[in-house]
Amino acid sequence: MRFITDRKRAEGLGSARAGTHHHWKMMISSAALVVLVPLFVFTFGLGLGGSHAEVLAYFARPFPAIVTALTLIAVTLHCKAEADEAIIDYVHGVKGKLLLVAVTVLAWVMIAAGLFALVKLAL
Repeated sequence: MRFITDRKRAEGLGSARAGTHHHWKMMISSAALVVLVPLFVFTFGLGLGGSHAEVLAYFARPFPAIVTALTLIAVTLHCKAEADEAIIDYVHGVKGKLLLVAVTVLAWVMIAAGLFALVKLAL
């Protein structure tokens, strides 16, 4: 008969010491998105429906371009962090590590492509 204490049984299954950091990171990005998304919808709506030249002139102004860039970056990084957590929780081993790398690469490629398109549109 083995006498295993509750502490011994739970050893190695405790906190990973990263939950609080992730929680605050997500809370801050969520708060930023609460401001940025309506601002983006409003600024995008003002440019919607114009001719090609009008849209180019609208996004050449700094405010719509900056709001669009900040929203793109914040949304992409927020979604990446959530996808990372889901992968860490449900996919293990080499497959999980490869998925984490793929999600990271995809997120940064999306940010780079979006910013490139915005710069091409604004200039």
